[in-house]
Amino acid sequence: MVIDLNSDLGEGFGAWTMGDDAALLDIVTSANIACGFHAGDPVIMRRTCELAVAHGVRIGAHISYRDLAGFGRRAMAVSPAELTAESLYQIGALDACARAAGDRVRYVKPHGALYHSAASDRSTAEAVVAALAAFGGLSLLGPADSELSAAAAAAGIPFHAEGFADRAYTPQGRLVPRGQSGAVLAADAALRQAVSIAVDGRARTVTGEPVAVRVRSLCVHGDSPDAVRMARSIRQSLLDQGVELRSFE
Repeated sequence: MVIDLNSDLGEGFGAWTMGDDAALLDIVTSANIACGFHAGDPVIMRRTCELAVAHGVRIGAHISYRDLAGFGRRAMAVSPAELTAESLYQIGALDACARAAGDRVRYVKPHGALYHSAASDRSTAEAVVAALAAFGGLSLLGPADSELSAAAAAAGIPFHAEGFADRAYTPQGRLVPRGQSGAVLAADAALRQAVSIAVDGRARTVTGEPVAVRVRSLCVHGDSPDAVRMARSIRQSLLDQGVELRSFE
């Protein structure tokens, strides 16, 4: 069994910080780094890339709708052409920071509202994938069996399915919306879910029944309570179960 551990990092802005990126980069194998549209700024982007390279962690562009005030969690009306251009802009900005640090952007993962819109809306998914195709040499991280995975397949873009250690699932295998009770799991529940997904390919839904979640990568959110302790426990538990931790790139 091989699994990737990823986390959303570099999500501060100016004097404001979120999470302990340095500690998480000693745990995860892939880093989804904010590109300035929902969080992050040039200084944070470059510093986070440097830390990722120093830890041997693969760099991904965590692209978003242009929504700093809402942390990228508000749905926005953006035309496909504009979304493709804004996605390409974000990828290019982070890739410059990654190359200055001695590596490059390897993959893209949409953030927040864009993640969910691209998962369910074909035109949004195709607009995101068009940016990857224009940039070249990238893969896509996102939800399995979604419009995003279908658009990637149609464009010949490598796609990697992602699951979540610390988010509750619906019976349909989708994430429970953050505004609903029980959407974010506590550390102990997240640990059990991470092991279940990695070893058995399933999670327990918010209503209690099992649901298939077969993925190549597991996300531990850097802004979750006790994120570092939770991620470290998940890493060790997976290793104890004989799971090999390795980036998909």
